Amino acid sequence: MTKYDASSIKILEGLEAVRKRPGMYIGSTDKRGLHHLVWEIVDNAIDEIINGYGDTIKISINKDESITISDNGRGVPIGMHASGRSTPEVIYTVLHAGGKFESEGYKVSGGLHGVGASVVNALSKKMDVTIYNEGKISNIRFKDGGLVESPLKTIGESKKTGTTVTFLPNYDMFKNCSFSYTTIVERMQESAFLLPNLTVEIKDEADNKEAKFHYENGLCSFVEYINENKKVLHKVIAFSGLKNEIEVNIALQYSESYNENILSFVNNVKTGDGGSHEVGFKTGITKAFNDYAKNNNLIKGKESNLEGSDVREGLSAVISLKIPEKLLQFEGQTKGKLGTPEAKSITESITYENIKFFLEENKEIALTILDKALKSKVAREAARKAREAARKGSGKNSKEKLLSEKLAKATGKDYAKNELFLVEGDSAGGSAKSFRNRETQAILPLRGKVLNCEKASTHDIEANAELKQIEYAIGAGIGADFDPEDSNYGKVIIMTDADVDGSHIQILLITFFYRFMRPLIEQGMLYIATPPLYSIEIGNKGKEYIATDEELEERTKNIKGKYKLQRFKGLGEMNADELYETTMDPENRRLLRVNLTDAALAEKRIHLLMGDQVEPRKEWINENVDFTLEDDFRK
Repeated sequence: MTKYDASSIKILEGLEAVRKRPGMYIGSTDKRGLHHLVWEIVDNAIDEIINGYGDTIKISINKDESITISDNGRGVPIGMHASGRSTPEVIYTVLHAGGKFESEGYKVSGGLHGVGASVVNALSKKMDVTIYNEGKISNIRFKDGGLVESPLKTIGESKKTGTTVTFLPNYDMFKNCSFSYTTIVERMQESAFLLPNLTVEIKDEADNKEAKFHYENGLCSFVEYINENKKVLHKVIAFSGLKNEIEVNIALQYSESYNENILSFVNNVKTGDGGSHEVGFKTGITKAFNDYAKNNNLIKGKESNLEGSDVREGLSAVISLKIPEKLLQFEGQTKGKLGTPEAKSITESITYENIKFFLEENKEIALTILDKALKSKVAREAARKAREAARKGSGKNSKEKLLSEKLAKATGKDYAKNELFLVEGDSAGGSAKSFRNRETQAILPLRGKVLNCEKASTHDIEANAELKQIEYAIGAGIGADFDPEDSNYGKVIIMTDADVDGSHIQILLITFFYRFMRPLIEQGMLYIATPPLYSIEIGNKGKEYIATDEELEERTKNIKGKYKLQRFKGLGEMNADELYETTMDPENRRLLRVNLTDAALAEKRIHLLMGDQVEPRKEWINENVDFTLEDDFRK
């Protein structure tokens, strides 16, 4: 067994700054930041399993709002550290103290920066650590953000190994937050897909819920999960390779959909912003299909080459790399983008070699996928010609005419500050136009419901006038050509009625942006306006605006005497000044930012809710929608 003891732990600096600026270490102090604490401890357990120690992680959301995470890895070293303190005390109280700065302890690690355990302790009211190691059961307890309440001591004997961490977050920092069973289940299911030898068990003690995951087929099961309810073209293709100590594992499958969905991971850490491994995969698969097509006379000459977007139409893929610490380069603390240069060429060559071999051995499947790619190429070229015609010559006039009839432009030239409101209905659109900030706010009224883009190709979008207006207004292209840097607006805001139709228009527009302008969402540029449901007048105090039924109940329960209440059934019922004050004015409005936090889940939910499979959608709605909340579609 590789040496892993007190001498493996290196101290780099102290802890004080964490409590003062938690956002610098965990990103935020909202629900996402709260769960980041869980992932920090979980990642330590996963690093043990990646390196061949242990196979089980158990998580319990406790009734007192603490959380317990257990693994059966080697157990934290319990000897005395060179600093004169016990090694667990150093690990859980000193920033940048960990066993991942020396390659002997961990050959492969996702938790590279070593801030996890101590940061979690710093942001907790209590932390209890029980360690099974060296035939002993040891325990150390902390309080108030890292103060030692009970030093390390032996509390029993055991032959098993592992670490159990229980922590109670400081909810004074994480206000209005609580652990989400669903969020933890989804993340841990993902980990089980990536590590075929891992078993995960999750319990919610308060709600008496539990889940267990183990997938022997790993990435193949992951792709099948992503493509569940889609019409697939073949069985999952899986391959792997090892070059220069970098291990590459890939699984992929094509479906009849028009959309690509690529998820990538390094050492079990999701690289949501891609990086060198994704670039290598895309280059390799594109080259393999082009070479096969040329060798079989399906395309001729350089100009007829398939582009990457053609080859990836309808593709779902999971890329998982194991990279030793000495080669590992992430861009930023959040590890969202892989920077390791070698990963590109290695992933590219392994992808190219395996895809080329598969195509040659499976002619029928190869021709089916290529037929789809060639149709994508024809549609893409037709759409590009239409856009080029719109930018010059006769097309330009029709584009300007299309926009001039509807769009009230913003006059400001600082595009990052400009906002585009997509407003349901001409009536509300007219009100918004009359009372907007003309310098920074543009208004585009929408007539009725837009096209369901889950069932549409780029060619369908180009033929749809309503969506063309949105494309032209934003001005940053569409599909593979979309570039958020070219957007005419820093914010795109969906503004609809607070009713069923308004909610439907929202999801139709979100589906459009997700499928054809996804970077807009990834860059945090897409928002939903939340107009109030009520106005209330109490005596001579003037109007107050109330967003939800809960707020209304809270506001009215102590009112003595009469008051006037109005329920807004739509944006058109508001006066122009009311609409601006409550829904458009940056000083008063409430905006919901559309985030993409789990790409695999987003893919499944969009396809489930907007695809053509009726029964799975009906089943999900019956299980997840509370029909008693029919008055408030924001809940």
